[in-house]
Amino acid sequence: MDDLSLLTLAWLFLLALVAGIIDAMAGGGGLLTVPGLMATGLDPVAVFATNKLQGTFGSLSATVHFWRKGKIKFREHLWPATLAFLGSIGGAFSLSYIEPELLKFIVPFMLIAIALWVLFSPTLGALPRNARISHTVCALTFIPAIGYYDGFFGPGTGTFFAMGLVSLLGLTLNEATVRAKIYNLASNLGALSFFLFSGHIVWIYGGVMLVGMIIGGNLGARLILKHGSKLIKPVLVSMSLAMSVKLLWQQAAVHFDN
Repeated sequence: MDDLSLLTLAWLFLLALVAGIIDAMAGGGGLLTVPGLMATGLDPVAVFATNKLQGTFGSLSATVHFWRKGKIKFREHLWPATLAFLGSIGGAFSLSYIEPELLKFIVPFMLIAIALWVLFSPTLGALPRNARISHTVCALTFIPAIGYYDGFFGPGTGTFFAMGLVSLLGLTLNEATVRAKIYNLASNLGALSFFLFSGHIVWIYGGVMLVGMIIGGNLGARLILKHGSKLIKPVLVSMSLAMSVKLLWQQAAVHFDN
């Protein structure tokens, strides 16, 4: 392997490490990993498929750490996670038939709204509140819908899961962030299971990056348990705004190129 290839692999590993930390805390790690993979010259579908491989292991690392610390009881989340998994498979399958142009337009504004909501709500998620809908309704509607979104498009999935759980079920931000990792892991696995049979995963890149994501996911989970919402909120706001700027910039670039 030549020096350039080794340098590329080292760069992707470090990128995945940082992305894993960010993703565990607030979601949005793909903001770093997707452009990094695109810079290698891969086609867009290969980028998305390879990103799902390493992203799945980042979510797995964070989830396992929360479980070992007694923050997760998998049996309680089996059905919602299963529906997130199935929704994601449906979203990945839809990529072959539907162009995600509408989502590309809407998602940045949704992320900006989340950032402003968190920024101007200092007590958001500090204490549990009464749920607006039942856990069953949430599991049958919101969870698979975000799972579908993850398989179809993806940016900000962890953020959408966490903030939806705060808003709909009245969870604290700490609890919602932990639970979001379970559902995000399930939706990642759903999309990954589809791409495993499509032949688009670049295994050398994905393998190196998944090691970085495992380490980063573990570190991010440790930071959440140590610092809680004091750390989650600024990272959540920063990543939501950064993802919005990136997506809007991409749309503007396409518009002016045409």
